[in-house]
Amino acid sequence: MKDTIRLDPDDNVVTATRALEAGVAVEGVATLGLIPSGHKIATKAIKQGEQVRKYAQMIGVASTHIAEGDHVHTHNCDFVPTAQNYEFGTDMRQVTPASGDTFMGYRRDDGGVGTRNYIAIVTSVNCSATAARRIADHFTPERLADYPNVDGVCAFVHGTGCGMAGDGDGFEALQRVMWGYARHPNHVGVLMVGLGCEMNQIDWLLDAYGLKQSDSFQVMNIQGVAGLQKTIDLGIKKIDAMLPLANQAVRSECPVSELKVALQCGGSDAWSGVTANPALGYACDLLAAQGGTGVLAETPEIYGAEHLLTRRAVSPQVGERLIGLIEWWKDYTERNKGSMDNNPSPGNKKGGLTTILEKSLGAAAKGGTSPLTGVYKYAEPVTAKGFTFMDSPGYDPASVTGQIAGGCQIVVFTTGRGSAFGSKPSPTIKVSTNTEMFSRMSDDMDVNAGDMLTGGVSLEDKGREIYDMILAVASGEVSKSEAQGLGDFEFVPWQIGAVM
Repeated sequence: MKDTIRLDPDDNVVTATRALEAGVAVEGVATLGLIPSGHKIATKAIKQGEQVRKYAQMIGVASTHIAEGDHVHTHNCDFVPTAQNYEFGTDMRQVTPASGDTFMGYRRDDGGVGTRNYIAIVTSVNCSATAARRIADHFTPERLADYPNVDGVCAFVHGTGCGMAGDGDGFEALQRVMWGYARHPNHVGVLMVGLGCEMNQIDWLLDAYGLKQSDSFQVMNIQGVAGLQKTIDLGIKKIDAMLPLANQAVRSECPVSELKVALQCGGSDAWSGVTANPALGYACDLLAAQGGTGVLAETPEIYGAEHLLTRRAVSPQVGERLIGLIEWWKDYTERNKGSMDNNPSPGNKKGGLTTILEKSLGAAAKGGTSPLTGVYKYAEPVTAKGFTFMDSPGYDPASVTGQIAGGCQIVVFTTGRGSAFGSKPSPTIKVSTNTEMFSRMSDDMDVNAGDMLTGGVSLEDKGREIYDMILAVASGEVSKSEAQGLGDFEFVPWQIGAVM
C-alpha cells in the first residue's frame, strides 16, 4: 500500500495512508512534520487565500501560507461559504435496468413489503412514554416464545408532542413520523398511546391520514382509560390479542424493487469518502438498476456537494427542491447563531476531516452515480424509485428516524471512527471505512471496506458485497447491531421550532 492517496490529478493535497514522520518523500516533496494517518499533505505551496482542493473540489482556503510537504488541517485551512453555479441534469448516467434479484419479505395487505415483523407501540407525547415502555417490557422473549414469527414488541417514545405550535414545520414533521411508523411495512401491528390533552392529538393524525382502527391497529389515551396502570394493563391486553394474528405472517419471495434502503454515515473519517461511502454508492446503483430505492439524507452533510447532485437531477424541479433545502438550512443555522461548518465533530477532525465541505464531498458518495429522482421533506413517504434524497439533520438518530418513517426497511450505516448505532423496526448494517477500526470493533461492524485500501479489493466487489448483505438482512439474517438489541432508544424525531 502506498504512503499516500491522491483522489484527483488536480488536487493540491494527498492523504496519508499511515502516520508519516518528517522527511518522508511524498510525490516528490518531503513531509515537514508528523502527519497523522488520514490527514492531508500539501503537494505544492498554497498561498494564503488560495483554495485547498480535494476530490477535484474546493474544501477550504489557506488561512496562512502552506508550504509543500506541510500538514493541511484546521490550523491552516479555513471554511468559506460556497457560491455554487447550479446545473440540472448535465451529469446524467444511464441506469441499465436489471431484474431477477429477490429477497424473502413479508407481503402486507396494503401492498407494502416488510423485512421484519414487529408490533409497535407509538407514542404521541412524552407523557405516555412510561406507559408505552412498560407495555413493551411485559413482552419478554419468554412470553413471545409461542410466536416465533414475531420479531418483538417495540416502544417508540420521544421527548416532544406538546409545548409546541399546532401547525408549522415542527408539528407537521412529528405527525409525518408518527404516520410513517404507524404504517411502516416492518410493523404487523400498531398500538398508539397518548395522554389525551397534548397538542399532538392522535385523533388529528387519524383524520389527517385516513387511519382506521382494526384488530391490528389500536389507539388509546391515558386520561380516557383512567390512569397509568390501567393503560398499561389494557395495552398488554390489546397486544396479547394482536400476537396470534401477527404470528400468521410468513416470508415469501419478493423483488428487490420493493426495497427502500436508508443511506447513512456517522463517526466519519478521511477514508469515508474513499472506501465505504463510494462502495455503498455502488450498492445503491445496483439497487436502483433493480427498481429499488436508495434514500440519502443529512442535508447539512451534502452542503458544498449539492451542486454535484443537482447535475444528476431528472428535472429542474427536483434539483431546485434540493437547493431550496440548502437555502433553508443556511437560514436556519444563521438565525440560531450557528454555522454550516459546525457539523464536523471533534472525532471527524481527529480522523482527518477539516471542513464541512470535505465531509460533504465524501458523504455524497453514498448516493452512487444514478440519477436523482426525488427530493423529500423529513419523514415524507418516499414514492420515487432509484436514488432519492430526504431532508434531515446530520444527527444520526434523528436522520434515520425520518428515513424509516419515509418507508426504509433497511439502514446501511458507514463509519470510520466507530459507531454503536442500531435501529428498529428497520435493522442497521454497519460498514467500516478502515481495517483497524473493523478489527477493534468487530462485534459492531458487519462489513469491512478498509480492505479496499489494505487488500486491494475493488470498488465493484465491495459494493456487491454490501448489496448482497442488504438482501440477506432483508431476508432475515441478523445484523451485528440487531443481535445486540439496539434500536429501542434510537427513535428521535427531529424537533423543529420553539418549545413553549
